[in-house]
Amino acid sequence: MKGNEAAAEGAIAGGCRYFFGYPITPQNEIPEYMALHMREVGGVYLQAESEVAAINMVFGAASTGARVMTSSSGPGISLMQEGLSYMVGSRVPCLILNVCRGGPGLGNIGTSQSDYWLATRGAGHGDGRCITFAPATLQEQYDLCRESFEVAERYRHPVMVLSEAALGQMMEPVRVLPRTEPPARVLPWAIGGRRAGRERRVINSLYAQPPDLEAENRKLADLYRQVQREQTRWVELGDEDPEVLLVAYGIPARCSETAMERVAAEGIRTRLVRPISLFPFPHEPIRRWAGPASHTLVVEASIGQMVDDVRTAVGDQSPVSLLSVLGGLITTPEEIAGEIRRIVGR
Repeated sequence: MKGNEAAAEGAIAGGCRYFFGYPITPQNEIPEYMALHMREVGGVYLQAESEVAAINMVFGAASTGARVMTSSSGPGISLMQEGLSYMVGSRVPCLILNVCRGGPGLGNIGTSQSDYWLATRGAGHGDGRCITFAPATLQEQYDLCRESFEVAERYRHPVMVLSEAALGQMMEPVRVLPRTEPPARVLPWAIGGRRAGRERRVINSLYAQPPDLEAENRKLADLYRQVQREQTRWVELGDEDPEVLLVAYGIPARCSETAMERVAAEGIRTRLVRPISLFPFPHEPIRRWAGPASHTLVVEASIGQMVDDVRTAVGDQSPVSLLSVLGGLITTPEEIAGEIRRIVGR
């Protein structure tokens, strides 16, 4: 499958029955796939007049307990920030798929990771953030989109899957599971009128009295601590006694694995920690391996955004350096291997 198609099929398989979105390259295959296949499961596809309209349609549908999603790329995700903040404040679950392209501004349609700050610190104004996952393969992209509805409903919170243009446009084999129906249950918080004598429910993010808003924000902070305990995800591989620790996610992580194989043939010991959850961020395994390693190398397709979180995790255990590429380019395995050789003095 093509990566964007895998993401869309994963969402349908996970019970998504409503999609609201607006076209933007490089994610247009997602709404195209939804327009073709949502009717097969009795779902609804609607192209909104803008990304602002799309996220507010998501807000409305999600407030009734429906499994709903939207997808976009950087400029469109930027327009959705106000609606996302309202959804965080109202404790409403949904899936947002961001197929990242180069920026800032219109940038270009090349692959990039320059939305890391937006995805992990975003969800608009206030003290809210998105639970954020980042795939490195199309199988993982399918799986994360399928699983994200369960995560979103468990915490009553928006989930963002941060993909990349290369992952959206490339093709790989994907193991597709049978499509499942959304659970046939009435969520205790969802709105839907007072049918059958049901009590009145309100979805709200307005707390005019400062003590009330403080209490809600503290509940949100407690929720994020719970998410940190239960949803921190990563993959690690390589030597048990590394000279260099690599940290990368997405496409740069795949290139880093190839680079590790090349330098291993020269006797250079490396280990890779690949975050799957970007928020919550896997500080613990990075902190653990930064001790034995003499150097930590972060590989990113941005000016350097995740590197801030890595530096927090590493502390003063070892130097942290950044190998980055911008503008829609991809760091090659040989470039990464060359930087590893330079670090160890080969």
